[in-house]
Amino acid sequence: ATTLTGLHFLTTTLMTSVMKWLGYIQPSYLPLPELVKFVFFANLSIVGMNVSLMWNSVGFYQIAKLCIIPVLCFLEILFDKVRYSRDTKLSIMLVLVGVAVCTVTDVSMNSQGLIAAIIAVWSTALQQHYVHHLQRKYSLGSFNLLGHTAPAQAVSLLIFGPFVDLWLTDKRVDTFDYTMVVT
Repeated sequence: ATTLTGLHFLTTTLMTSVMKWLGYIQPSYLPLPELVKFVFFANLSIVGMNVSLMWNSVGFYQIAKLCIIPVLCFLEILFDKVRYSRDTKLSIMLVLVGVAVCTVTDVSMNSQGLIAAIIAVWSTALQQHYVHHLQRKYSLGSFNLLGHTAPAQAVSLLIFGPFVDLWLTDKRVDTFDYTMVVT
């Protein structure tokens, strides 16, 4: 899944390059240290979510995804001094109660999967918060940011992806049966 995601970002890189060439994406600037930090969180999010899905039930994976919302709100309160209305806070509390109820009734949870889910939730929330930060700080639209991040994510995931996939599945990506339908 990690290598496949690298191929996805390679395709995204090609499409954003075409969009730049056609003039739909304007030139922009993103410093290398910011790019590296973003790619780290984004790739950790991708791998974390894939591992969480692999080691947990689909139900627990979906519950973990719901937990991203309150974690992101916490980050916005902590770093951006955002204040939420009473209704928003009550809605978030309702989500958390639902997550707690579902977690207690999901018998297929395990410690390994729980750790993967926690890493996935926090890295995804950090990545989403960082997207907002970079867009504000450097006046980047979503396609501008994607034009900067997709090539770096493609390269890093295509280099490290086969090793991560081997570690997670004990299967090499080059030994997969690539039929015409799959390709």
